[in-house]
Amino acid sequence: MKRVVQLCLFVLAAYACTGYQPDQQLEMVDRNATKETRALYANMVEMQGRSVMFGHQDDTSYGIGWMDDSGQSDVRKVTGDYPAVYGWDMGHIETGSELNIDRVPFSQMREQIIQSFERGGVNTLGWHLQNPFTGGSAWDVSSEGVVRSILPGGEKHGLFMQWLDNLAGFIGSLRTEEGTAVPVLFRPYHEHTGSWFWWGETLCTKEDYIALWHFTVDYLRDTKQLHNILYVYSPDFVVDEQAYFDRYPGDAYVDILGLDFYHRDGEAKTQEYIANVQRILAMLHDSPQRNGKPYIFSETGAEGIPIADWFNRVLYKAIEPNKPVYVLVWRNAFDIPGHFYAPYPGHPSENDFIQFKNRMDILFETELPDMYQH
Repeated sequence: MKRVVQLCLFVLAAYACTGYQPDQQLEMVDRNATKETRALYANMVEMQGRSVMFGHQDDTSYGIGWMDDSGQSDVRKVTGDYPAVYGWDMGHIETGSELNIDRVPFSQMREQIIQSFERGGVNTLGWHLQNPFTGGSAWDVSSEGVVRSILPGGEKHGLFMQWLDNLAGFIGSLRTEEGTAVPVLFRPYHEHTGSWFWWGETLCTKEDYIALWHFTVDYLRDTKQLHNILYVYSPDFVVDEQAYFDRYPGDAYVDILGLDFYHRDGEAKTQEYIANVQRILAMLHDSPQRNGKPYIFSETGAEGIPIADWFNRVLYKAIEPNKPVYVLVWRNAFDIPGHFYAPYPGHPSENDFIQFKNRMDILFETELPDMYQH
């Protein structure tokens, strides 16, 4: 019954409330995007403010007490359904490694991305790429010249081109047996409003950050001819609209606006977290700079879920006034005790999570409309 009501509300809202017409042309970064990618974008635009897809990082790759390729899912074990959105990390694809930054085989990731697409789910890719200047990790902030070194004319530009080729090869390989390219939301150089990654605010100039973004999009779209990508801009916490858009690459280079922001320090910071999420999402909703683009809560969560009713009392309260198209909580690490963000069987937040899942405006995988038809 929940699914029937959701689908009816989705259709009525899309056509009666927004005035959206099926043949309306949407401004996208890639004018040659595949029909499935265009449909996904159109459906996300229509879903904005009405329903929220729930997402989980690495959901079918590993969880609490397991790591394999069987398609297990902590979320499914608790709720009976997969998440609607799957987050994946491209970290280490640049080096040619067979395993990503969290030890997931890229071959397994490819299969699970295709499987989730065939079930109707949505896939988003982040990229914690290594520091090409120092050889360190994405968190190596020992040099302020990394971004400039990989731009055209820089000493590491050639290496960076190889890295982009490796990334493009993986994205290009995301095809079903019938040859359909799987649409993905690509979220590069995220959380740049902080300075914990080598592309962060104090590690490069505004001009260099935007140039890096432009070069990456131009290369993937025009040189590599990848037309199954939606591009996501996702700052971390910001104090105001000016800070959010300070390094914005421009409407021609961004499809979706995101926000990465975690709930830290437990109950003591609960009201502050809720207020900040509500403030930033309201800012995105009302900002004239949004220009109708959908917005998402691209990363969030409370590590270890220390508050048993966190999903309803905290997260839902934070997102309900200005619903993002999706909210994604971080991963359930199989090898780091306490590092998990979605419930697993037996956790105290299990019942609260089921109640969250059963809300009319929260969508899991089987509750989605067909996101790839429009």
